[in-house]
Formats: sequence, structure tokens, C-alpha cells
Amino acid sequence: MPEPQVTSRFPDSKPRVVLTRHLMPSVEARMSELYDAVLNESDEPMSRDALIAAMQDCDVLVPTVTDRIDADMIEAADDRLGLIASFGAGTEHIDLAAAAKRRIIVTNTPGVFTDDTADLTMAAIIGVPRRIREGTQLVRRGDWTGWAPSGLLGRKLGGKVLGIIGMGRIGQAVAHRARAFGLDIAYHNRKRLPEALEQMLGARFVEDIDALCAEADILTLHCPLTEETRGLLDARRIALMKPGGSIVNTARGELIDQDALIAALQNGHLAGAGLDVYPEEPDVDQRLLDHPNVMTLPHIGSATVEGREASGEKVIANIRFWADGHRPPDQVLEALVQSA
Repeated sequence: MPEPQVTSRFPDSKPRVVLTRHLMPSVEARMSELYDAVLNESDEPMSRDALIAAMQDCDVLVPTVTDRIDADMIEAADDRLGLIASFGAGTEHIDLAAAAKRRIIVTNTPGVFTDDTADLTMAAIIGVPRRIREGTQLVRRGDWTGWAPSGLLGRKLGGKVLGIIGMGRIGQAVAHRARAFGLDIAYHNRKRLPEALEQMLGARFVEDIDALCAEADILTLHCPLTEETRGLLDARRIALMKPGGSIVNTARGELIDQDALIAALQNGHLAGAGLDVYPEEPDVDQRLLDHPNVMTLPHIGSATVEGREASGEKVIANIRFWADGHRPPDQVLEALVQSA
């Protein structure tokens, strides 16, 4: 039986593609070659009104994880908008149900930032217990008076318990790295990993998040932001952690009750934190900036040349598949996201 023929959506023209932010030069050059691409050369974030205007005058919108695309915006989009090809792995910034209702396909770029984010996470897992920020500032201020037996004492990593909440691609990559530092790896995930994978990673499953918080010396978050995970680490769970513990978050700022985190840092229950994400980016609470042992990073978990180029290439591939009448390889299905 012959396979059904697939007809290109644009046999006599190029799809109009709007990029909401400045991407890697190689990616933008290829976009401009293949499509009627509208670039954001200033790299200024687009306002809500500007996003709506773009959605009313394009076939494909290429937003990033900081562009909020809600139901009202999708409802206001022109019928020609058929694809939202998001740059980045996260999808919580897009109302997937509203997009499905309008028959707008949504894609993302999973997998390309796994190692980059895991590397940065390890920097915080090492840097917070060893008080790297304090040491750097001490030298930069000119206050360092030389080596001393009791100077700037931190905590060793070997033998400590690393608790990982969320054991997807990034969580597993962190576990793989952490094992080399002698950390005891415990994890919580909605679905337990196969036994063979647990053995390979040297990780043990903890069914209850509260129990994991109670035994972790360092807790690192790698779960998606959903209504269930928003505020996952609240005051009660932070209080369960060992005195002198630390928290690392390179996932989403809203996973943590920020006021509860700050209170635990200020009263000394937590020794420090490593943060690459915040609830109100780019605003960072001054109390976090003032704490000597909080590593405050500017959302750079995926910020490598290689990763950003690979993500852009995935966006291009998703657009090409869709424009040619095929299902894009990275199409996001709402039901799968909710069950992840």
C-alpha cells in the first residue's frame, strides 16, 4: 500500500518566522536563508503587545522560555499562526491547552542543555559547601591576610548525601558527575528509575520528598515547574533539612518559597545556596545578594556556545518538518507534559 503523500504548507513561498530574541549568528543566518525571518537585532525582550502583534503577522513564532504566551494571547493570534517553535526545553511559559484548541503546534528543544546545566549545577554543589563566593570576595576586597589553619573553613563533599529532586536527563547527568566526588546520591522522582540505571548512577530512590529533605546535606532541584511543583520547597520542608545544609536550584525559581529560603539562610539553618534562577527574573532579592554564601548566577545554566547553537538548530529542524507537512520531531504534547 503506497504511503500517503505529504504536501508542503508553503509550496510557493517561505513561512514568515518571528524571533523574539537575538539568537546565535549562525542560527539567524540559516533562519534568514530558509524563511522570511524577522530578527530581534536589539535583543530587547518583546512586550506583551508586541508579542500579540507578532502572532497576528507570522506563520511561526520562535519565543524563549522568558516569553509568557498565555491563553488570551493565543486566542488573539491570527489563523495563519501554526507553530510556536520555542527555544529551550521548558514549556510552562506557553499555555499548551490553548494552543491545542487553536490547532497550533508547540515544539521545544529538549536534551541539548543537559550537560551544560549539569556542569553548572556541580559548580554550585562544590562551591557552596566550600564557600567559594566568600573566598572570591575576600580576595577581591583586599581583606585576605594569608593562609590560616582555621581560615574560611567549609565542608568536604565525600560521604555527604546529595538529594536530587527530579531525575530526568539533567538529574541523571548531575548524579553521574556527583558520584565521582564521593557523594551518596539519593533521589526522588514521580517514577522510579529502572534498577539497572540506579546501579549505573549509584543512586537510591526515596519515595517521600520529606524523607529526602531530612537526610540530604545538599538538595538540588531538577523538576519542571507545574502547579504541583510550584513552591515545592516551602518553609516546612526546608526546616526538615539538616542544620548547615545547602540548596541548589538551576531549574525554575518558583520551585522554592523564596522568603522561606531567605529566612533559613538568615537564621543559620542553611549554610548557603547556589541559585541560577529566581521567581521574578531578572530581579534578585537583595537579601540573597547580601548573604555571604549564596552563589547568585544570572540564569546561565544553558549558556554555552555549543548548547545555544544546538538549540537553534533544533528550532530550525522543527520549523522545516512542520513547513514540509510533517510532524516536528520535538512536538510537545500537553498530556505528556502533565504526566512527566
